[in-house]
Amino acid sequence: MEWNWKNLTFSFKEDTLQIKIHTPDTNWITQKHRAYLLTDERKLYFHDIKSISHIPYKNGIGEGVLTHYLDDGLAFDTIIWSEYRNGTLHFEWIPIKEDKNIKEVVWPSPMEFEAYDSHWYSLLNLQQGLLLPNTWKEELTKLPFDGQFASSSAYMPWFGQIKNRNGYMCICETYWDCAYSVEHPANGPYTNLFLRWLPSMGHMCYPRKMQMHFYQNCDYNTLCKEYRLYAEEKGKVTTLKEKCAKNPLVDKLIGSGFVHMGIKTFVQKDSSFYDQKDPEKNNSITSFSKRAEEILHYKKQGIKKLYLHLDGWAQYGYDNNHPDILPACEEAGGWEGLKALSDTIKNCNYMLGLHDQYRDYYHRAASYDPAYSVHTANAKRPSHASWAGGHQDYLCSAFAPLYVKRNYTEILAHNIHLEGSYLDVFTCNEPDECIHPYHPVSRRQCLDNRLECFSYMQSQGILPSSEEVNEWALSQLVYCHYAPYDFQMHASSEPRKGIPVPLFNLVYHDCVLIPWPMEKQKGGDDFMLYALLNGGGAYLRKDAAYPNTDGMFENEYEKLSEEECIKRCQIVAQLQEKVAYQKMVHHEFIHHDPHLQKTVFEDGTTITIDLYKQTFKIQ
Repeated sequence: MEWNWKNLTFSFKEDTLQIKIHTPDTNWITQKHRAYLLTDERKLYFHDIKSISHIPYKNGIGEGVLTHYLDDGLAFDTIIWSEYRNGTLHFEWIPIKEDKNIKEVVWPSPMEFEAYDSHWYSLLNLQQGLLLPNTWKEELTKLPFDGQFASSSAYMPWFGQIKNRNGYMCICETYWDCAYSVEHPANGPYTNLFLRWLPSMGHMCYPRKMQMHFYQNCDYNTLCKEYRLYAEEKGKVTTLKEKCAKNPLVDKLIGSGFVHMGIKTFVQKDSSFYDQKDPEKNNSITSFSKRAEEILHYKKQGIKKLYLHLDGWAQYGYDNNHPDILPACEEAGGWEGLKALSDTIKNCNYMLGLHDQYRDYYHRAASYDPAYSVHTANAKRPSHASWAGGHQDYLCSAFAPLYVKRNYTEILAHNIHLEGSYLDVFTCNEPDECIHPYHPVSRRQCLDNRLECFSYMQSQGILPSSEEVNEWALSQLVYCHYAPYDFQMHASSEPRKGIPVPLFNLVYHDCVLIPWPMEKQKGGDDFMLYALLNGGGAYLRKDAAYPNTDGMFENEYEKLSEEECIKRCQIVAQLQEKVAYQKMVHHEFIHHDPHLQKTVFEDGTTITIDLYKQTFKIQ
């Protein structure tokens, strides 16, 4: 079967189930015999299904092919069709009968993408963005959170591939129940990218949709610009200007030096971070009054704008007893001490945000009840003891907004001057689903519940933030803890997964404020250059919550004086004040060299960095 749109020709091979796309400059074809569905009993490849039939598909907006698949206890359809309007190629997988539980569906097959050529590359929205040449020397198969969309594995639900300036972009429309996989062996010469459709509440139960767009004479900038247009059509874009019109604190935050400090650390004995050899290292307390003195010190140093991210301010310490964290830490000064600190920050015209957490559900919490934990298949409760608070489950997201409202009603009742709030992990960790009959929650509903928490903060005049960024949260999210390149989260000794590229900022720079790490690696990169390149904010100080995790590896960084830290922070802050409301319209590797990079913003501001010399230029 074959159909056409302008200079594109689409054909479907009924014998091999492959789809072929012919453009004036190149051809794309899906791989043979890679589509399958996985049940409890077996891995069933599409081409081995007992009954397969095809008929032409046509409606008022496009045409293509509809295929019926029928096997023992299973029936489903696929529709592949292109729009008359613009040639967009749509893929729809539709469940018809599901007598056997399906664990995942891999369809469509990945594109054939084999050539030992650095001009053949894949684009992954892994954190800030990754460009993976087919020639990349390191193997890449494992992704965080198993490649689930709406997590740090994919800030945006798309991926793409480009060969010699001809490319495609795959957009996952039903991304909340989907993950993607990458297969890239050491030194290539190929990279396979494909979607894995996941069941919702144990069943496939609704159609899964993706679309593909094809481009000529393109690069990753092209795909990002096209995706921005798609996002605008879908109503996904809420700019910082719009958010500032709703809450002028947005403008106050722009250009702030970010300071990340804590009050109380208490590591439980059952925590994986507990130091058995030196128990004294497990616990520490800094008073609220001491932190107020440090804030006044920054004011004396001439810092005009500052945002304090305060960890461990509640009674039980950092990452302990959530969601039952109140009152404010009594040993550090209690509610009066926290209020005095917030008043000091207010008098300095600085901003305060509190670290908080509504996913980790600690067994030591006063209201802990396993009935309210996330329950997965077979009534299992995912549990671990990784963090300071020891054993925990995950709180079902159905209760997260109510706990947020309960806690912040009391916090605000103590007249704490709060202008920001940090709700941990919501934009980093994958969406949960819960099958408990009293509070069932799908992954899509989980994202809605998390978004409601951000919306509540907005309703209280408080700017909401979370650990990272994610497209699903951008209608409410104003800023984040970071949105780094993947390599910045790992020790310098670990091999890089590919070449860092700011895909997220090329789409959404003008929609969210991102602070950047400012460390200088010993014998490595100066992270300040990436902050400038991305027109982001700067960390003036960032105390590690845990040793050697979350991108903090103290022994790898040069020790900088406070004076130098302030000077560097001010350079980054001044640039952010100029470009925060601007789109990033272009990024390039000068002379195709990743060590020489340039970004251009909507107002013409251009930043060039040289990673050989560790220098920058702002024009």
